[in-house]
Amino acid sequence: MSENCSKAKRGQYWATVCANKRIGERFYRLGLEFSGAGAEAFSKVQAGQFLQLELSGAALPSAEDIPEDLKDAAERKVLLRRPFSFADVTAKDNKTSAEILYCVVGPASLRMTTFSAGDSVSVIGPLGNGFWVPEGKKTALLVSGGMGAGPLQHLAKILTNDFPDIDVIAFAGAKTKEGLPFKRQLDKIAQQLEFSLPEFARYGVKSLVATDDGSAGFAGLVTDCLSEWLGKCDLASENMVIYSCGPEVMLARMAEIAKEQNIDCQVSMERRMACGIGICQSCAVECKTDGPGESIYKMCCTDGPVFDSAEVVFSF
Repeated sequence: MSENCSKAKRGQYWATVCANKRIGERFYRLGLEFSGAGAEAFSKVQAGQFLQLELSGAALPSAEDIPEDLKDAAERKVLLRRPFSFADVTAKDNKTSAEILYCVVGPASLRMTTFSAGDSVSVIGPLGNGFWVPEGKKTALLVSGGMGAGPLQHLAKILTNDFPDIDVIAFAGAKTKEGLPFKRQLDKIAQQLEFSLPEFARYGVKSLVATDDGSAGFAGLVTDCLSEWLGKCDLASENMVIYSCGPEVMLARMAEIAKEQNIDCQVSMERRMACGIGICQSCAVECKTDGPGESIYKMCCTDGPVFDSAEVVFSF
């Protein structure tokens, strides 16, 4: 997790499905297990890196299990691999297990719901560059919007295991309570202690929830929840770092907050990725240069997906 940490060697591997649990109306956690060379490669994954899944041969669910709004799109061929970040990675006894958080939004993710224990799936990875820990940080603020929660759960695990001197606090936002991609909320006592989300509470990480409609937690945007929290805390900005993943409009606001508060901030960007290895040039992210008014384009799949928020040119 340091800026100089060694990266795992990417490659094409086979993974065995060990679980595929539904945790919400359209949210699932897919468990994969790697052995041999795959176990070695994925044991070194950084939070924020991703893999590409081959889904062209996966079966469709039965007609009655296809959401009404996806019935027309369901039959479309899935030609390209799909990128997914890691929500958890565990290496043990020459095996590496990984969990992926996904939401059913199209023909590829719809097919993923039919995976069951014992199935095999082709994987390319680990890909991209993940989050890093700058020196001297004492507080890490993990801010997610919707499906951006996955890599920040992985990051919470790494931070609490490898950087015990850093205090970690998570902020999770969605439009509604049903849009929060978590297994369940803890009981009222746990929530009063700010351990609202079990995926973070398992690492001893406090979490604050925000929903646009006020159906759970803070009523409003998760960025507003963070701003309110920052306004009440007395921590030195130079000792804090923000890690964020979610919709780009949210990341743009995160970059503004970080600049206003003089806090280091890293954002995990999302782009349509055809190849995942920088060949197709389809996932360009506009970034600033030292020259005034000048910019360059970096590839989200190879230069990112994690960037320093200060270098990204947001169009919002």
